[in-house]
Amino acid sequence: MGTLVVIIGCRVTWCFAPRLRTDGRDQAGCGYEGGRTVKPAPLRYSRPGSLTEALAILDSLGEDGKVLAGGQSLVPLLSMRLAAPEHLVDINRLAELGYVRVEDGQVRVGALARHAQVLADPAAAAAQPLLAKALRFVAHAAIRNRGTTVGSIVHADPAGEMPAVLAVLDGTVRVARQGGERLVPAAEFFLGPLESAVEPGELATEALFPVLPPGAGTGFAEVSRRRGDYAVCGVAATVRLGEDGRIAQARAAYLSVGPSPLVLDLTEAATADGADGFAAAADLARERIDPEPDIHATADYRRHLAGVLTRRALLEALGEAQVRNGAGQGSAGGTTPEGTARD
Repeated sequence: MGTLVVIIGCRVTWCFAPRLRTDGRDQAGCGYEGGRTVKPAPLRYSRPGSLTEALAILDSLGEDGKVLAGGQSLVPLLSMRLAAPEHLVDINRLAELGYVRVEDGQVRVGALARHAQVLADPAAAAAQPLLAKALRFVAHAAIRNRGTTVGSIVHADPAGEMPAVLAVLDGTVRVARQGGERLVPAAEFFLGPLESAVEPGELATEALFPVLPPGAGTGFAEVSRRRGDYAVCGVAATVRLGEDGRIAQARAAYLSVGPSPLVLDLTEAATADGADGFAAAADLARERIDPEPDIHATADYRRHLAGVLTRRALLEALGEAQVRNGAGQGSAGGTTPEGTARD
């Protein structure tokens, strides 16, 4: 059975941390019983020991329940009281959800698979290279060691890398509730900033990313103020070659330029005859996005970055597709895009 802990009056009861010395807690004022108040608002806490138990608890709580997995986004929100759930359901005992598998044409990532676990999985990287390419940009190593890939997707931060990856690959999220489950495609999963299709009483149990087909490639590029910061702008791209070795499809998903991941089909621009198709695709991206200014960047700067990073990510994707297709470095599309991926 799971552990239920009641946090009363902003103080955590003794059973929450039985091994901490009382005098040490008092001196540090860390919020355990005998110390001063903690940062989050008062809440109740459950730690179920099985998926069945977790779904039963969530079903009974409805809108009052909030799931805790890696906690790298939720805990700061709790500390700043930007989130104040009545009841926290900690799923970290559900070891059966801590998997990364490649099967049935999908890379399946369980709800407790940490970013670092997915990044280090050679089968996942070989089956869908975009996962590893994007995960390298997710925050810092300490956060990747604890944060979960599915949690990042459910958090639905428009500046997050993994929502954009799921969107550009047309992935899906498996959502379970007591008595059943459903598969939600990426196009229907992201409803707005920090808002996903997971409903009260439900738990996202896994994300499914399609395996990269032969003759296809992926690219990822982003710009942030410092390595590990949220992206000012980022692009996840895919290119698929036809049997003739020319571009048959080019797509890109954008992060930090709107309320949710924006996916653009750039095929027509990328395959235009008599022009640098990727430059045309970059121009199209600048036209189609509508970023908001903030303290980190103006809208014009984000629009400029979207164009530059579109070309960069498409070039990377094209190079990978040509290698996988055995096409070498010949032309693809209208003419071979000029320049390098550092442009």
